[in-house]
Amino acid sequence: MSVALTDAVAYDAFTAARDRAIVHFTASWCEPCAAMEIVLEKIREKHAGVVTATCDAEAVEDVAEREGVSAVPYFVFYRDGKRVDAVEGADAATVTNKTRMYFPATATQTTATTAKGADAVKSTEASGKQALQARLKSLIESQPVVLFMKGHPDEPKCGFSRKVVDALNGAGIKFGSFNILADEDVRQGLKEYSNWPTYPQLYVDGELLGGCDIILEMAESGELAEACSEASGDGKVKKALNERIKRMLDAQDVILFMKGDRNVPRCGFSGKVVKALDATGVEYATFDILGDEPIRQGLKEYSNWPTYPQLYYKGELIGGCDIILELAEAGELATELGAA
Repeated sequence: MSVALTDAVAYDAFTAARDRAIVHFTASWCEPCAAMEIVLEKIREKHAGVVTATCDAEAVEDVAEREGVSAVPYFVFYRDGKRVDAVEGADAATVTNKTRMYFPATATQTTATTAKGADAVKSTEASGKQALQARLKSLIESQPVVLFMKGHPDEPKCGFSRKVVDALNGAGIKFGSFNILADEDVRQGLKEYSNWPTYPQLYVDGELLGGCDIILEMAESGELAEACSEASGDGKVKKALNERIKRMLDAQDVILFMKGDRNVPRCGFSGKVVKALDATGVEYATFDILGDEPIRQGLKEYSNWPTYPQLYYKGELIGGCDIILELAEAGELATELGAA
């Protein structure tokens, strides 16, 4: 059974004292969290020495923020008292694979594998590799210019990544980024996918431009800005994205852009707004921004609103969580959304 961590002191004490630990950040309203507890139960059965704990992301908000939790379920892996990885979402396969990676079975735990079992493992590995390849392609093509780096542009975790970020910013290039330290599958898979062994890696129009040395050379010669401006099509990509956003807004009278969907919200704020909307009886559509990074980033600029969820009525932004809840409390939300 998972240990319940109810404050920062308990959290720090638990993680510091364990050789093999997984902390599951949950929320009481999130059904996938309950399902993932069953996965953790199976992990405890198969991996001796692995201890699991739960932490309510909303009740222990300071710890959740410190650990970078933006959606639940969220899993943090600790080995010898140190954080080694994290997984966001109800992804049982990834959580299980990370467990095998960081907490491998000891010799006494290992049993003979039958031929049938070996074939099943090979089949699973093959399908897993195909899924990873598809995911890598999607990430690479998610934006015209994408940097796979250690850390984030605001906080690079290595000198090479910092230099490339500075070069891109210095050239006035807009770019997306992916933190490889947060996803070991992407970190290792991308090396094979592009036959490039080191990071950072910069992709333009879905093609590898190069690593740190190449990018810095191109920046010095002025070629970097030219290559990336061609990728952005002098605003054509942004125009196409804005047109796509407008079509989405015009397609529904009421639409909520949120994390998750109305049946399975993946953050507390989205869950609260869904409850408020359901209470009005007004019909509305939802769009999961977690599944579409260009929309997630583009809509912030389109409406000049930096956070989610965002509620729209007939193409116009009504507001975010605080505004929606205030309207609901005042009994004005249904009227604001065109209800008679």
